[in-house]
Amino acid sequence: MEQATSPNIGRLRASARLSGYGLCLVLLAAAGCGPVRGAGNSDDTLTIGAYSVVRDAFREKILPGFAAYWKQKTGRLVRFEESYNASGAQSRAIVSGFDADVAVLSLDGDIDRLVKAGIVDKNWKSGPGRGLITRSIVVIGIRPGNPASIDDWDDLTRPGVGVLYPDPKTSGGAKWNINAIYGAGLLEDPKQPDPAAARDLLSRVQTNVVNMDSSGRQSMATFERGTGDAIITYENELLLQDKRKGIKAPYVIPSATLQIEGPAAIVESSVKKHGNRAVAVAFLEYLRTEEAQRILADYGFRALDPKLDPPGRRPLPSRLFTMKDLGGWTKINKDVYGPSGVWDSLFTPSKGRTP
Repeated sequence: MEQATSPNIGRLRASARLSGYGLCLVLLAAAGCGPVRGAGNSDDTLTIGAYSVVRDAFREKILPGFAAYWKQKTGRLVRFEESYNASGAQSRAIVSGFDADVAVLSLDGDIDRLVKAGIVDKNWKSGPGRGLITRSIVVIGIRPGNPASIDDWDDLTRPGVGVLYPDPKTSGGAKWNINAIYGAGLLEDPKQPDPAAARDLLSRVQTNVVNMDSSGRQSMATFERGTGDAIITYENELLLQDKRKGIKAPYVIPSATLQIEGPAAIVESSVKKHGNRAVAVAFLEYLRTEEAQRILADYGFRALDPKLDPPGRRPLPSRLFTMKDLGGWTKINKDVYGPSGVWDSLFTPSKGRTP
């Protein structure tokens, strides 16, 4: 599990292992060491269970920004207990007892798992933004100079091309990646969706997959160490490399690709237990403010309002599709990831490489 602290406004006050999930406790305030949860009424505590991709934006700018906003609005300090992990693993941890107040995950299905467990409101998408806080697109990261001459999905199927993406059993990001490939094949003719073409393209790409890590962040680290010729990933992951290293991380936007939508929701059982609904609601609202959306866009995401994206962001492809175009998550989870779905059928002795 990845852990994080927030170095800007606040200082690390304490660290602890809570519920077996290795949280870091961070007090984001200008002065003083705050009490533990329930020890006093001078601060608020918010536990965040998030997927690994948002870690840098959250720890460096989003959490300090919200702390300043909350202090100005209420006069109170806010302490964050943070946990970052692969989205699917994080979702299962929350179901298993990790008391996150807010779940920030990679896909609707991981939030829906919490709904089925009775700990997130079934109407979580009915509010502003339909429950979303980020957007991105699926792209193909390549080596400098593009020595493998990769421009589109079919190029990943050539013999000798090594491809990386994470494991969909643990990573929400992997499902977005796989859905992008599947959707490009399915919607080659948008008027006549072709499941056979979708399966064929996904099978041919999967044959060249050389590594499947448990999270998108780990997959990127493996690619940076020199494994593979191409990585299928979120655009924001590659733009974050630009921000970190000051060197352009080369990537191509396929001619047809999937829009990624990142959700967040309040974990009702936790906020009821902790008595902190007000700060949890305020945090979700803050994530959709112009300030927070500009921060997220600066870390490579595409803002919910495109006008907030920084200048120079690459144009979207003409064949950009969404999960709705693929029939929605329920259909894809059945057709692709279900017991008789396309994904499991690829891992036979004659198809692809096992993860």
